Amino acid sequence: MLKSGSSSPRTIFVCQQCGKESLKWLGRCPGCQEWNTFVEKVVTKETPVRPVASFNNMPEELSRIVTTAHERFPLPLPEFNRVLGGGLVPGSLVLIGGDPGIGKSTLMLQIAAMMASRESAVLYISGEETRWQIKLRAERLGIKGEGLYLLSESDLNAIVSQIDELKPRLAIVDSIQSVYLPELEGISGSINQVRECTLRLMHEAKTSDVPVLIAGHVTKEGTIAGPKVLEHIVDVVIYLEGEPFSSYRILHCVKNRFGSTNEVGVFEMKEEGLIEVDNPSVVFLAERQTGAVGSVVVPVLEGNRPLLVEIQALTNPTSFGLPRRTANGIDFGRLLLVTAVLSRRIGIRLGNQDVIVNATGGLRVKEPAADLATALAIVSSVKDLPLDAETVAIGEVGLSGELRSVSFLDRRVNESARIGFKRAIIPRLGTRNLVAPNGIQLIAASSLREAIRLAWGDAKPERKEEPEKES
Repeated sequence: MLKSGSSSPRTIFVCQQCGKESLKWLGRCPGCQEWNTFVEKVVTKETPVRPVASFNNMPEELSRIVTTAHERFPLPLPEFNRVLGGGLVPGSLVLIGGDPGIGKSTLMLQIAAMMASRESAVLYISGEETRWQIKLRAERLGIKGEGLYLLSESDLNAIVSQIDELKPRLAIVDSIQSVYLPELEGISGSINQVRECTLRLMHEAKTSDVPVLIAGHVTKEGTIAGPKVLEHIVDVVIYLEGEPFSSYRILHCVKNRFGSTNEVGVFEMKEEGLIEVDNPSVVFLAERQTGAVGSVVVPVLEGNRPLLVEIQALTNPTSFGLPRRTANGIDFGRLLLVTAVLSRRIGIRLGNQDVIVNATGGLRVKEPAADLATALAIVSSVKDLPLDAETVAIGEVGLSGELRSVSFLDRRVNESARIGFKRAIIPRLGTRNLVAPNGIQLIAASSLREAIRLAWGDAKPERKEEPEKES
């Protein structure tokens, strides 16, 4: 139960991102460095104190502690199990975040239905939808619902009472920003309510050994609302991401107290719900045109999983004085670096060219291992000469035009060979102790200039001269 201590009425300002308090309004929070996040709060009644778990508080020598084995129980979705590290741990609190409409509620309803059909009762709590609305979504997904209990409730005290009474195998709360504790000040979704509700759910999960999945809204920057509060409390933090106009969703873990954070799961949103993608590389390259100009394939790592992605580039003479650089799915800073190296070190004039680069399939490529593929795609567009369709390019480009090695090069090459590619252009330093799998040829290059020469043989990059200015 919540204990309380008296406090006199006063006015404070609270950051809605990290929960930092201030006696006066501040434009920028000194805690999380976010702007315009302080809101006024009048403290007029007793301030609640966080619940204390009923654990043994006496110190005990580590060597004398006897652990009780808690076996994970796997979920019916292997891609979700991969991200969790093998399955759910009893008593764990898992936070799933994502943009509105990305598929969080759909994913959790599917998990609930699959668990209910195989295990004991599952309790699905929604503070945003009625039972009839959830029933309509379940019918669309083809879910019958035996063993799945729905509860439309926002009062966390009532929710905890139902968990204690039903004793489900799994509890799902959608979402943490929609529930509240009546004894606390503030509306649901406020930083105080979110913090205390999450702590209460953590206490309930640990004492009852019922794993709890909670959905979390995200801010316009793409982070979970109140990230410094929620991410430090829960055991596992998972994000469901995807481009707005793409049907593919990437599930990746950023915190896991019970396993690794280096695994990702890939799903495809269809009418019947989120469907697992067993071979993402083939799916991402399914619509690739053979012999297309400005197209290069790169194996990128999502966690420990290599995925083959097509990088497309298009260059076009600019209609304005300042050429534009557009990056879709790749880091804009890396694009600026690659274009600068091509112009300064290789001699390809891009000062009068708009450069547009796109990573297909809705995947966001964040690592520098895609630098070489981006550079070759731009060169292919400038030369109007396609790269061999059975070639992949891997490598980071330095400011001097050198090629730097990347991590887990063997996994990338093995995935490329498995899909059927015949050549791989890689940094020369990466060939140390690297054994090429059967069916693929390793082409080592020390610099970007050498990589371009090896990619097209004797063909030299064309230099597009600046148009002469009229006097």
